[in-house]
Amino acid sequence: MNKSISIIPKPLSFKITNNDFDFPYNCISLKTNQNDSFLQKQLETAFNITGIITSDEGFPVYIEISKANNKLTNEAYTIDNSKSGMKITASDNSGAFYGCISAAQIIAACQQKCPEFYIEDKPAHSWRGFLLDTSRSFYSTAFIKKMLDACALHKLNIFHWHLTDDQGWRFEVPDFENLTKIGATRAAPTMPPSEDGVFDEGKKICRWYTDDEIKEIVEYAKERFIQIVPEVEFPGHSSALLAAYPEYGCTGGPYEVENRWGIFPDVLCLGNDKVFSLYKEILTKIAKLFPSQYIHIGGDECPHERWEVCPKCQQRIKKEGLKSAAELQAWGTKQIVSIVNSLGKIPIGWDEVLDNNGTNPLPQNVIVQSWQGIQGGIKAAELNHKVIMSPCSYYYLNFKNKDSFEEPGRLGVTTAQKTYSFSPTGKDLQLERNEYQSLILGGECTLWTEMLPHSRTAEYLLFPRFCAAAETFWLSEDKKDFENFTQRLITHKQLLHKLNYLYYDGELS
Repeated sequence: MNKSISIIPKPLSFKITNNDFDFPYNCISLKTNQNDSFLQKQLETAFNITGIITSDEGFPVYIEISKANNKLTNEAYTIDNSKSGMKITASDNSGAFYGCISAAQIIAACQQKCPEFYIEDKPAHSWRGFLLDTSRSFYSTAFIKKMLDACALHKLNIFHWHLTDDQGWRFEVPDFENLTKIGATRAAPTMPPSEDGVFDEGKKICRWYTDDEIKEIVEYAKERFIQIVPEVEFPGHSSALLAAYPEYGCTGGPYEVENRWGIFPDVLCLGNDKVFSLYKEILTKIAKLFPSQYIHIGGDECPHERWEVCPKCQQRIKKEGLKSAAELQAWGTKQIVSIVNSLGKIPIGWDEVLDNNGTNPLPQNVIVQSWQGIQGGIKAAELNHKVIMSPCSYYYLNFKNKDSFEEPGRLGVTTAQKTYSFSPTGKDLQLERNEYQSLILGGECTLWTEMLPHSRTAEYLLFPRFCAAAETFWLSEDKKDFENFTQRLITHKQLLHKLNYLYYDGELS
């Protein structure tokens, strides 16, 4: 593919002629057959993300959206480009947006000359996601918007927002002000500089997102066809909550917001009915803040040792006919799922929600996010659950880019080539029946922010593996070509630099 029309993720098919034409433009003139001012803003945003503005004197781009166009599926588009202008066709608004994103990447790379070409494109997977952890390290709303732009630029449609964990609670809940007053306060070297700009390990910092900030980010995402999926951990990773309200733990505390990394024994007391009343309040607030279809309920890395000796938990185990403390989590998950369902939302859980559920089978509508590897996803699909593939060894972008003590990152090494080698529905899964394949919605790359207090370091870890992951979500396994990706990445890095994204520029394999 010619550098001047380099696109990431790569389109499904394209034809390029030998006819180049002069291209003296630095802006576009955008028109559409739809009388919709918000859609017009969305389509202009697709170009603005790459620094391209709109003007009556710009290169003509015409968008035709027709729901009657049954040749194009959801999110699909075509582009026909010639010296007289560019025509983008789609059957829905999101397809038109992604067509504009591809057009924007092409135009941004043009240097006085542009080729005539024709593109037909559509995604292989409906779920193309990125998780950002803002509990361990708190990031500004400006950085979150910057990452939403990055998601849109790479045709990702899910922003998974990790809002609570042991190291911080990041949103307000009415009548439970200590969740932010105490739960969002910690002293740790992983926090950003203090308000006066001086890094001070001894200074406590209290930060969370206000309702207005969250609403602003939700609207920003909507303009980019991105759905925000909020995550509230249950029942583990709860130190921040317990520090704020120790009565919800098995021992009664005292607890503290953690400034260490790891898995901690103090978790929510599932023998206490008030825990579920609290979570009804929490999830009701989340449902009001986020119009998303989904709420992520966590469920990972929850020790059971406190439940083994807690009188309330032991009483619950006996009352519910459970065989062990380990089965208490599956019972608790079922209660939380019921709350999520009552709010008209679809629950998502990490793959541990499949464990120890012989007495309380996982409710059928729970989507399973497979992070420990691929086996959780396979098991979930065989149990007829929908699946999101996020195997840590491929899609965890907090791992190092290469094996060097001089590189940031932790817990492992994942090169861009390794990230690119995985496909959410690829041959690695070896699913026995084709119907299981259709249950896999797609994939999600993640950035856990242990020891990442500064957003610029986060960017360095993300790119270009973020680009590689995006292509694995957009293309089926048989359409991928890593060597071709590396060639397109040369031009794409120039765009990332222009847009002020910091990236790792070393070896990719």
